[in-house]
Amino acid sequence: MKNSLKGARGLIRRYRHAWALLYVPFYLLWFTHLECTTSPNHMHIINFLPDSKIPFCEYFIIPYFAWFAYIFAVGIYFFFTNRRDFYRYCIFLFTGMTISLFVCQIWPNGINLRPDLDALGRDNIFIDMVRGLYAIDTPTNVCPSIHVLNSIGATIAIGKSEALAGKKWLRILSAVLCVSICASTVLLKQHSCFDGICSIVLSFGLYVLAYNPKFLKVEADVRHEELLLHA
Repeated sequence: MKNSLKGARGLIRRYRHAWALLYVPFYLLWFTHLECTTSPNHMHIINFLPDSKIPFCEYFIIPYFAWFAYIFAVGIYFFFTNRRDFYRYCIFLFTGMTISLFVCQIWPNGINLRPDLDALGRDNIFIDMVRGLYAIDTPTNVCPSIHVLNSIGATIAIGKSEALAGKKWLRILSAVLCVSICASTVLLKQHSCFDGICSIVLSFGLYVLAYNPKFLKVEADVRHEELLLHA
């Protein structure tokens, strides 16, 4: 019994950083609220000149959906391997997601770029997947683009990881996936180019916040937790 309690205590200490995941239900509730309350008649429609020049390409539904696995996999990897990198990853993503929701809360926005899929003159599994996406995801609350923002955050996390420094192929793969996901947001007409540009600009500030110890004492906090873990 004593060994079991000691083991449970050690497990809690080892994974005490799981508290950061409490943000997820908070985000989902806020996002759902915005989706349900944003009226198409009372939102700013984003029109950006380059959007009309970008063709629709249903094949990019693959990297668009791969985003979910990409963001989750990076988070799980750092959760179990490096607490410091996990915290930084969460700070980047969660701060950016909060800012994005706040922007949408005070400045309801949306797009009207989606094509009539039936009028495209082609029918394939990728069109069906896009049709399914359009059915469950409204073209509202799009700026800044969380797809773009989180993809950048995941790529930076992999690039800054000391444990992954020798895996150049992984960094290249991550960068290619990031670019593909960002491209998919406009090629599927899910976002305006303006949404992506706002996310890129925001990512600079988030990088400073998450990776500069002068602004956030991640290093000291993690060292303290590691001392407690081995005490």
